[in-house]
Parts: sequence; C-alpha cells; structure tokens
Amino acid sequence: MSDLPLLALTLGDPAGIGPEIALRLLADPPRSARLLVLGDPAALERELRHVPAAALPTTVSAPEDVPDHPGATALWSGTERLEKLPAYGTVSAAAGAACHGWVLQAADLALSGAVDAVVTGPIHKAAWHAAGITHPGHTEALCERAGGQRVLMMLVGERLRVALATIHVPLRSVPGLLSIERLTSDLVLLARETARAFGPRRPRIAVCGLNPHAGEEGLFGSEDAELIAPAVAAARARGVEADGPLPADGCIPAAVEGRYDAVFAMYHDQALPAVKSVARRRGVNITLGLPFVRTSVDHGTAFDVAGKGRATASSLRAAVEMAAAAQAHREEFDADPTSQG
Repeated sequence: MSDLPLLALTLGDPAGIGPEIALRLLADPPRSARLLVLGDPAALERELRHVPAAALPTTVSAPEDVPDHPGATALWSGTERLEKLPAYGTVSAAAGAACHGWVLQAADLALSGAVDAVVTGPIHKAAWHAAGITHPGHTEALCERAGGQRVLMMLVGERLRVALATIHVPLRSVPGLLSIERLTSDLVLLARETARAFGPRRPRIAVCGLNPHAGEEGLFGSEDAELIAPAVAAARARGVEADGPLPADGCIPAAVEGRYDAVFAMYHDQALPAVKSVARRRGVNITLGLPFVRTSVDHGTAFDVAGKGRATASSLRAAVEMAAAAQAHREEFDADPTSQG
C-alpha cells in the first residue's frame, strides 16, 4: 500500500471554472498526494486550449490502478459523462445532476476506503436545484451520504480557521436554529476535529456572539446570554478550551494574531469575509466530523470568467495540500492512545 494519500478530486460544475482549475492543477500536481479525478473527461479536454502545457491524465478503471509516485494523477472511468457539455456560464440541470453524482461517488469511494480523502471543485447551487437536488450544497450532501451525523463547515485562510454554527440559511432564521445543546455539541466536535486535522490536542476556541458587541449585556439581544454563554460553559465543563461569547470584531482579529486556534461563528457571513480577506486566494473549505477528510475551494463557479482562460488554481492547490496534510495528521492523532484523553 502506498504511503502517499490517494485523493478523489471532483471537477465541479462543467459550466464554471472547475475543469479549468483542475487542469491547471493537473499540469503541475502537488507531490504530497496522488489524485483520482472524478468528472467528464470532455470537460477537461475543452480546457486544453486554455492550459496548453497540460495533458489529460490516463484513465483507470479502479482507484488502486493510480500510479504509486508523488504527484500521480488519473481519471476514473466510473464517473458519469454528459451527453453534451453545457455552455460556459449557464445553469444546466444536466450539469448539476452530473456534478452532484460525482460528489456522491467520491464520498462512496472514501467511505469504502478506496481513497483516503475527497477534494471538491466548485458547484452551482442553482444547477443542483434545477436538477431536483434538495441539498443546499456540498456539506449537506456529504453529511447525508455519510450517515447524517452532525458536521461543521470550516473555512481556513492563512492564520485563521473559522467554523460555522449555521450555514446556508437566511439570516432571519439563524437565532431559531441555535440552542444550548446544539452549540455545546458543536463546540465539542470543533475541538476534537480541529485537533485531529491540525493540532494542538486542546485547541483554543473563540466563540463569537450572535449580536453586536456580543449583546452588550442584553441591550442588543438576549441570545448571547441565554444560549451561547451557557453552551460555552457546558463545553468548558467537558474539557473544551472555549472563550465567549465574544464580539466578532475583536475575537477574529485575535485569532489572526495567534491567540486562538479556531473561531466558532454563528452564521455564514459573520466570519467568511474575514477568512477570504486574509487567505490571499488560498482559502480552503474543510468539513469537520465526516468519517473522511474533505476539503474544497473557498470560491464558486465564477460563471463570469468561465471559458476565458483566466481562472487560477491557487485555492484548489491549497485544498489538495490541506487534505493530504490533514489526512496524515488524522492518522497520527488516531493512532496515539494519549490523544483520546
């Protein structure tokens, strides 16, 4: 068995920049892993005019046929092909259904142990919706495929790691989705999975308040005192080194400065702008709590530049590098009996 991790890489929506950035990555793949590409080869072939130095990888019928050397790449023959590639920048039900299928196939390969981790290209949620798919995004689809256990979406950029209590929901729905029990269990999950993927064994976690100034003693809302503070106390009683609720505009910069190993934010746009501001186009989305490591780019399909040869693969490269590193750290962590205490 190879010491190099084998990562399943999905192309994302073929109407977007996913195939282009994948081909750019394959032209100079990271040597820390091997890559099995899931997607329509025709989508990659269409991008050869934009990446003339690249070539299509060899097609294999089984994951174990991927060559055993640093930076080895291959296309998996078992993925669905499209009858016709969608036009660039268009919402296509056929493309949505196909790339959704590639994601589920990648998850199945990881769950069976055929690959070590999954890296996903950008999908277009409207295309999934057009195909009748009810999953709001990758995170929810992978969670359901893996058995429905609670997972957390974390965005990583340079010196900042942020996990989210809620993801793709309207802002007005956020308060009703928070509870002491859920926040407590999420903090325990965040501490454990941050340690498994990155270390240290007892990460320091900053917990954002929901309201401005973390409620300002109830002047700006009661959720911080009634929900978040008790959850932090309960998590601390279970060994989690968590502080909060803290004003987001204070604790996020503190995390960037190194005072915290992770931040727990209450909603999507509370912290993602900060991550993308410091990531310098190398932000990575990692799903915590799955039975396997999964990372992704931190951007969308960029329909406005698809087909123009201007996409950059920096976030995808960072996602591959992080998946390989997180998988290695996870194996080391899980093999150490002292880490379980």
